[in-house]
Amino acid sequence: MSVPKIALVHDYLIQDGGAEKVLEVLQTIWPQAPTHVLFFDSEKLPRFHGKTIYTSFLQRFPFARSKYQWYILLMPTATEQYDLRKYDIVISSTSAFAKGIITRPEALHVCYCHTPTRYLWSDTHSYIEELRMPRFIKSLLPPAISYLRLWDKQAADRVDRFIANSHTVKGRIRKYYRRESEVIYPPVEVEKFSLSTKPKTYFLTGGRLVAYKRFDLVVEACNRTGIPLKIFGSGPVEENLRKRAGKNIEFLGRVSDKERTILYANAKAFIHPQEEDFGITPVESMAAGRPVIAYRKGGATETVIEGLSGELFDEQSWEELADHLIRFDDSRYDPEKIRAHAQTFGISQFKKNMENFVKKAWEEHERND
Repeated sequence: MSVPKIALVHDYLIQDGGAEKVLEVLQTIWPQAPTHVLFFDSEKLPRFHGKTIYTSFLQRFPFARSKYQWYILLMPTATEQYDLRKYDIVISSTSAFAKGIITRPEALHVCYCHTPTRYLWSDTHSYIEELRMPRFIKSLLPPAISYLRLWDKQAADRVDRFIANSHTVKGRIRKYYRRESEVIYPPVEVEKFSLSTKPKTYFLTGGRLVAYKRFDLVVEACNRTGIPLKIFGSGPVEENLRKRAGKNIEFLGRVSDKERTILYANAKAFIHPQEEDFGITPVESMAAGRPVIAYRKGGATETVIEGLSGELFDEQSWEELADHLIRFDDSRYDPEKIRAHAQTFGISQFKKNMENFVKKAWEEHERND
């Protein structure tokens, strides 16, 4: 039996997030596989230097890396133009366009789906409302989104096997694409984190500071209670959050990996107020032995075990969050047990699960051909 040739496809390498960490690990599993993306900003993502990365024709367009959203209606065409004829297995990592690749009939296409595209399916109305642009331009968006939604469904039909990054996403894939999937949780660098015996004097939250992550609830809850809070990360809502925050709230901006590990290890708990498809930051906190206070929706319901690694709140309001913060007692939690739980989401487990899935899928694919 010949060794199959493998290629990777990712939406775009423009910003650093959980999806990019997944791609980085996929590249270590299959180091000989090239990666196809719509855009690549090597200055923002220097860790991908030295990798074999092919970009689409959109990379050459004006302001392609800084204003890539301008070309959203061309992204389906650009994705379909990747030349993947010589590959037996293509693995796409996507929350948008990469699943729309066209492979040869006998090839196997495995899609690692971070979520069905949020602005096309689950979050369309809030996405349009939050855009900062003239009302006239906004009025033109619904027809464009309808076109992209039709293409997205057709793109999903091209996938041979779906992998979901959580049971939450598995449900969305079934709902919007009418397809079944297997859950493989994304990799978290749990080995980077360690326990600390220092006194815990503050709560912690952070990540990309964008509207849907609801950091405004955390700021308001800590404003009202005077509870010390540290926030790491940056983003479009950072300025507004800073204006609203009291003296008990400290904004740290972007922090290094080392700084982040120390912040997690010395916090009373990490606060996760948003609904995420999976949510890497809560698992990072648990890897440092610290409990999580999370909104009871999305991936947090799969990673945070109440009484063992944290607690969940039901209403996405500052009042309920404040109540949890006031009553929270971190002495009830065992850091060693929390860390042991986090190990189940480590990189080695992800690699093992992905390799086994692709190997089994390829064997079944060859038998059925």
